[in-house]
Amino acid sequence: MSVHKKIEAKRVTVSTLQQMKAAGEKIAMLTAYDFSMARILDEGGADVLLVGDSASNVMAGHETTLPITLDQMIYHASSVVRAVKRALVVVDLPFGTYQGDSKMALKSAIRIMKESGGHAVKLEGGSEVQDSIKRILSAGIPVMGHLGLTPQSIYKFGTYTVRAKQEAEARRLIKDAKLLEELGCFGLVLEKIPAALAGKVTEVLQTPTIGIGGGVDCDGQVLVTHDLLGITKDFHPRFLRRYAELFDVIKGATEAYVNDVKARDFPNDKEQY
Repeated sequence: MSVHKKIEAKRVTVSTLQQMKAAGEKIAMLTAYDFSMARILDEGGADVLLVGDSASNVMAGHETTLPITLDQMIYHASSVVRAVKRALVVVDLPFGTYQGDSKMALKSAIRIMKESGGHAVKLEGGSEVQDSIKRILSAGIPVMGHLGLTPQSIYKFGTYTVRAKQEAEARRLIKDAKLLEELGCFGLVLEKIPAALAGKVTEVLQTPTIGIGGGVDCDGQVLVTHDLLGITKDFHPRFLRRYAELFDVIKGATEAYVNDVKARDFPNDKEQY
C-alpha cells in the first residue's frame, strides 16, 4: 500500500487541489449555505466548500435547483465566506445566469466574486457553455466544471438517473471533460456516472475530478452536507453515506424543550434573573 504525502495549506487554493491530485491525496468537498455550518465544516477539515444551487432544495424547499436566483446565491456565499479560514469556497452559477450568453455569464461571475468574496465559480455543461467559460476565465475568475447528471437540465433529461451508461454519451462526456481542461477549468465535478467511466476521465485529465456518485477513483468526493448529516430524511441514492441522523437528534431536542416549557420546568431557578 502506497503512502501519499498530505498537502498542508493554511489556505486551500486551486493550485493546492492540483498539488493534491499530483500527490495522490483525496480532496474532501462539502456543501455549505450559512455561516454557522460553514464554520463547523471548515474546522472539520473540508478542503472545498461548495455554495451549491442545491440550496434551492435543502434551504428553500424547492423541488429543483432551477428557482434559486443570483442574489440568493450571493447571500448564501457571503455567509459562508465570512466563516471560512482554510477551505476553498466555490459558488454555483445558478440556472439562467450563464447559458447561451457569455457576457451575462461574466457579469454573473463578477457579481459573485465582488459581492460574496467567493474564490471560484462552478457551472454545468460541456461544449455548449464553452464561450461562457472562456469569457469568465479571461477575467481571471477560476472555473470548476460539472458533467454527467447536471441538475439544472433536469427537464431535458426528465429523470435523475445515472448518466453516460451508453457508449455514445460516455464518449461525449470524455470529449467534454478534455475540452473543459483545455479551456482552463481547475476542477471537474462528475455526477452520477458509472465508476469505470469516472475513473477513466480521472486518469486522462491533469485536472482534479470530484465525484458525487462517480466512484472511488475520482480525485475527490462531494456530498450535500444536509444529506450526510441526516437532516434530510427522504433522499436515499446509492452514493450517499449518512454519517449522522441529526433530524432525529434535533427533533428530540425540540420535543424535550417543548415539554419542559409546557411543564414549567424551563426556565428553572438557575436559568432566570
